[in-house]
Amino acid sequence: MTPNSCAICAVRPFSSRSRIARVPLDPSRTVAELKELRELTGDENGAQRVAWTDTWARAREWLRGKVSDTGAREEIDEAGNQWFTLEGDSERALLLGGHIDSVPNGGWLDGCLNVMAAVETLRRVAGEGRPPLTVRVVNWADEEGARFGRSLFGSSAAAGSMADQDELRRRKDANGIALPDALREHGVDLDGALAARSQLKNAAGYLELHIEQGPVLESMKLPLGVVLGTFGVERHLVTWKGQAAHAGSTPMDQRRDALAGAAKLALEIRPIAAEVGDGAVCTSGGVVCKPGIVTSVVETAEQLLDQRHLDPAKLARLLELAQEASERFAREEDLEVSWSRIWNIEPILFDDRLIELADEAIREVAGTSHRLPSGPLHDAAEVARAGVPTVMMFVQSLRGLSHTKLEDTEEEHLELAVRAFDGLASRALATFSA
Repeated sequence: MTPNSCAICAVRPFSSRSRIARVPLDPSRTVAELKELRELTGDENGAQRVAWTDTWARAREWLRGKVSDTGAREEIDEAGNQWFTLEGDSERALLLGGHIDSVPNGGWLDGCLNVMAAVETLRRVAGEGRPPLTVRVVNWADEEGARFGRSLFGSSAAAGSMADQDELRRRKDANGIALPDALREHGVDLDGALAARSQLKNAAGYLELHIEQGPVLESMKLPLGVVLGTFGVERHLVTWKGQAAHAGSTPMDQRRDALAGAAKLALEIRPIAAEVGDGAVCTSGGVVCKPGIVTSVVETAEQLLDQRHLDPAKLARLLELAQEASERFAREEDLEVSWSRIWNIEPILFDDRLIELADEAIREVAGTSHRLPSGPLHDAAEVARAGVPTVMMFVQSLRGLSHTKLEDTEEEHLELAVRAFDGLASRALATFSA
């Protein structure tokens, strides 16, 4: 175990509630703390808070200090998630949070904005006396999956959806270190991680604030939006089979060029996405050609295809249309085509009542709101999958950039986001305690 990590389920009480001073909400403090964290855990290339590393552990220790004056108690659960619990009149709990881990060379806001906005709301709630519900801030362990390629580790364990322990035992990082060994260094036993499910037992709702990581809000000149849910994903390997032949001696009209089929499909997914509409996205993310030499017609083309939508029926339609198009192109080019699924996940819709409350909170501080889906996955999707009423807010990302040191958001918008998130938390506390 590293010096900065906690034992599993260790509980650290903070200062007595009777000594908590009234602390008004201060969004500028959140911005200052985000900059402080950037200096502590970043370098000239960006954020370096990769989960299961010493830098990540240092960030968690720093976070512990930021919450120490709220009267909340700290707990590290069996999956390594870091919880801060402020007792209320009811055991039912409103959960606020996100993740403090980053990708290598990441941005200064992805994940940690969620956590620090939640901490600011916790300060404000603690200063007003005993809340009607228990309020818990969570820092999920390893949302990004940057070191071992397994995203949403802590939240999927808490949600009870983690079912890939056998595969996880075989995962290694770039240096050959096995995932279970890295977890053990931070006090986590892979086989015991699912015991974190107990953390959601009394959850009344879950709220999360995140940068958009895309260009929609900026293009609309809006600072904030409400997230309707996370896209479902269909990811396939499309394999095209033709015939290798000499590039110089084979007439164009007699070729069976596997790349031609892949190229046609790569272009066709654009009108397919437009036809299905409502935010549909399709990506041909890579094509591997064999034999892969300039003097031969391509015999085999292996094409990666990613399709996403918030509506399950429309996600299925995206796949159906792409498969139909591939069969048509195979006939046109005298090829064989086959599909194999790599991965899929169903769309996750957020709670209608919390969406309305988030809209109200945003309109209160920004005048107008917008509803949009999330293309990337988030810890919130796992919490929602577990049956906990969930919603997310997005704040505008400049140039739509994320997972880069160029990631940025106007400070004015960050402060608006903290105010809106706090307003949402107040509304949720009143709603769930009624």
